[in-house]
Amino acid sequence: MVYNSFFKSTVLFSILFMVACGKSIRPTTTPPAIGEPNSKHVSLASKNDRKEIVTGADNFDAYLPLLEGKRVGVVTNQTGIITYLKDVYVEKDGGSWVSHEKDTVSIVDFLLEKKVNLQKIYAPEHGFRGKADAGELIKDGKDTRTGLPIISLYGDNKKPKPEQLDGIDILVFDLQDVGARFYTYISSLHYIMEACAEKNLPLVVFDRPNPNGAIVDGPILEKENSSFIGMHTIPVLHGMTIGEYGKMINGEKWLKDSVQCELTVIPCLNYRRNMFYHLPVKPSPNLPNDKAINLYASLCFFEGTNVSLGRGTDKQFQIYGSPDLPDTGFSFTPMPNEGAKEPPQKGKLCYGEDLSNVPKVKRLELKWLLKAYEETKDKSVFFTSFFTKLAGTETLRRQIESGMTESEIRDTWKEGLTEFKKVRKKYLIYR
Repeated sequence: MVYNSFFKSTVLFSILFMVACGKSIRPTTTPPAIGEPNSKHVSLASKNDRKEIVTGADNFDAYLPLLEGKRVGVVTNQTGIITYLKDVYVEKDGGSWVSHEKDTVSIVDFLLEKKVNLQKIYAPEHGFRGKADAGELIKDGKDTRTGLPIISLYGDNKKPKPEQLDGIDILVFDLQDVGARFYTYISSLHYIMEACAEKNLPLVVFDRPNPNGAIVDGPILEKENSSFIGMHTIPVLHGMTIGEYGKMINGEKWLKDSVQCELTVIPCLNYRRNMFYHLPVKPSPNLPNDKAINLYASLCFFEGTNVSLGRGTDKQFQIYGSPDLPDTGFSFTPMPNEGAKEPPQKGKLCYGEDLSNVPKVKRLELKWLLKAYEETKDKSVFFTSFFTKLAGTETLRRQIESGMTESEIRDTWKEGLTEFKKVRKKYLIYR
């Protein structure tokens, strides 16, 4: 008995000593090669000790049961990825352990790997791989990697035709929005919901954080100025995730003939709308980084003027300028590149301002637009007809031309924003 007690004590002491020294007992079975995955596709939601943001797509344990046994279509592009944990066997300094490392994969590839019966891919503006110019016609085709048919949802086919939904039992929507009314993925969502409602198809939206989710600002769109770049009576920055926005489309009966879609939103976990969220991939060719995404709504108004906002450079939506502005020491020359085959002011020396180092904006900023208008000598060529579509109202242009200050213009938005926030509150999922 004394011997057994001594033996047990010795073994226990040895184990505790190795743990204290940072060692681990080698496995008795043959491990995978060092650095090779031991198990893949462990949901962030199930191993998220640090309470990181989990997107709806990442929370795949919540939606895979909904897709089981169904013929599935997916609306997505290059932003439709999941981030999962893989167990990697690591050996160092005589010890061995399993390390949890992050990896990403396309939602299309993931669903196929999970044996989901995926039938078709539906691609919005910029295409499935996200390479096309804004407004460029995307043709139907096949995904070279999976062989799945790709149906374009841009140009004259913004809403899937009934026959394009044949052979589908349920549709999945997974796109990264940036929270601006004229970012057309919310318009694509509208038409997808409408087509699903008319076809009696359920729609599952994988929600993703809005990187500008804490901002509700700008003029409210007027119905007479509705278009694909602004369909609903909302402000420029709506402060909602795409899942929340889908709930609003349904609840406010904005679809044709007031039809409603059978909508399921797979929510993000550990997300609050005032959190910083870094997008793992750029949402479109001309939004290359967090700064561009933050400045997008404020600088996009330049699309309706003769001023370049950096398309055809490597600082899209972070600079602005034109040949008509005074030389203040900063200049650039737009030239064709990925996502901008024919950039505004192509080949012309533009004078303006570099905003890539300005502090993060927390509202819709008009100061750069007002400054550019004031400094343009021939103001008759400053605005184009596209400006009203972007603003959603003719009022903003008239206010600028009349010399109103930014503060005076912002005062005219207050009533509309107050009413919108009352409606918006009914559909919020996150604090």
